[in-house]
Amino acid sequence: MSTIFRFRFPAALALGGMLAAWGLPAEAHLLNASGGAGAAQGFAHPFSGLDHILAMVAVGLWAAQIGRRALWVLPVVFPLAMALGGLLGMNGIAVPAIETGIGASVVLLGLLIALTARPPLPIAVAVVAVFAIFHGHAHGTELPQTASPLLYGLGFVTATAALHMIGLVIGQVLKLPKGQIAVRIGGGAIAATGAFLLPLM
Repeated sequence: MSTIFRFRFPAALALGGMLAAWGLPAEAHLLNASGGAGAAQGFAHPFSGLDHILAMVAVGLWAAQIGRRALWVLPVVFPLAMALGGLLGMNGIAVPAIETGIGASVVLLGLLIALTARPPLPIAVAVVAVFAIFHGHAHGTELPQTASPLLYGLGFVTATAALHMIGLVIGQVLKLPKGQIAVRIGGGAIAATGAFLLPLM
């Protein structure tokens, strides 16, 4: 295990934990889904909350920063774990600290990017999967009673994949001169925004 990982990954975890604890529980969504929702409404739902948008873009950006297999593994794991969280929410199975977990995901993912944390892939997968369950549970809990769970779920999983792709595309600046610095600044901005949102939501 590299010296860089031993410092940067625990540092990101510690800072993220402190910032998450500092804020009040985050509100998962800025807009509520309406009755009769289908695939289109499910697709729109992840875009209704800044916390969701930032976390999902950050996953793609972090995957681009880690590189290699993470480029496709993390953007695949997140929607799958999110779908699992959605099923838990739809069936009324409680997961503690959902709103705080969503807010913390924005802060921590931003810090991981800002600190250029490149943990072993299994650890990165575990981090992403845990946060995805929080996000998915929020979606599943807010599923409108008149919605088609399959179509609505397909919509928000598709939107999630699109947001990951945006992060991956943004991550292409890593190939440019001083691109790593730009990405780290972006990660810091994501973390700062998450810390700002926590006490306001």
